[in-house]
Amino acid sequence: MTSAPTLQPKFLPSKNELGLVAVGFSGGQCKPGVDAAPMALIESGLIDQLKNDLEFNVTYDGEVHAYADIMPSSDPDYRNMKRPKGVSAVTKRLCDQVYEHASKGRFVLTLGGDHSIAIGSIAGTQKAIRERLGREMAVIWVDAHADINTPETSDSGNIHGMPVAFLTGLAKEDKQDTFGWIKDEMRINTKKLVYIGLRDVDVGEKKILRENGIRAFSMHDIDRHGIGKVMDMALGWIGQDTPIHLSFDVDALDPQWAPSTGTPVRGGLTLREGDFIAECVAETGSLVALDLVEVNPSLEAEGAAETVRAGCSIVRCALGDTLL
Repeated sequence: MTSAPTLQPKFLPSKNELGLVAVGFSGGQCKPGVDAAPMALIESGLIDQLKNDLEFNVTYDGEVHAYADIMPSSDPDYRNMKRPKGVSAVTKRLCDQVYEHASKGRFVLTLGGDHSIAIGSIAGTQKAIRERLGREMAVIWVDAHADINTPETSDSGNIHGMPVAFLTGLAKEDKQDTFGWIKDEMRINTKKLVYIGLRDVDVGEKKILRENGIRAFSMHDIDRHGIGKVMDMALGWIGQDTPIHLSFDVDALDPQWAPSTGTPVRGGLTLREGDFIAECVAETGSLVALDLVEVNPSLEAEGAAETVRAGCSIVRCALGDTLL
């Protein structure tokens, strides 16, 4: 049994108003199927759980957005990026959708989709937080991968490996149809960015992390200190007076717990560690938005339901569900 959260959020006017955006988009990477994740999560009962168990008033348009109407007819590679115009158009539309919820003071839950969508979800939240509260927002990025390649450092050209570079301004582009729409008020400060669970980081990304002094906790740190100490350090780095956007890639979990994802890497978080991260962030009262991405129901028939269950568990924990 679950019960509704009792903690009053620090940066939201109400503890039970939630805006949901379902994003059926897979264009930031090359494997189809991740676009089916939002419907799989919803069909597993997630919205009903949020309404009935956690007592949220869920504002949801009832649609899993594929954005077919805004996909360009021609989308050649540009600056080593694959499908740059399509990903840019989708994330811009998503930014507007998230901003619509966040500007009204709702908690925003974005169900992806691949992790490129965080360009839109985080940009929309940050813009609204700046307007509502005049504050910078922190981002906790839970992932096996750093996703901070610039177009020039990426080996694959897949944009799901670049969102943090665009969100921090480490990667910029003037062309409006290729991420030129990202303005300063939508960007996040590298000093307010914390990674948890890294274990597959490209050479160029390691250099970016070091040169910018970005706080990152790898699986080595979790093995050494334990997840409790790591969360104490991560939240201590952010501070108590900062709104938090949690962007959770299900591949942060070990494939034992979440096998149905596009880029699984062994040696990851247990499901309890993933839930614990979400629980700790929820306990701060500072969480204003959550992304859950990279569930791919098509990749492993045996593990798809297990991965969907893991994703639902993380969402519930981030929204205040507790064991007791």
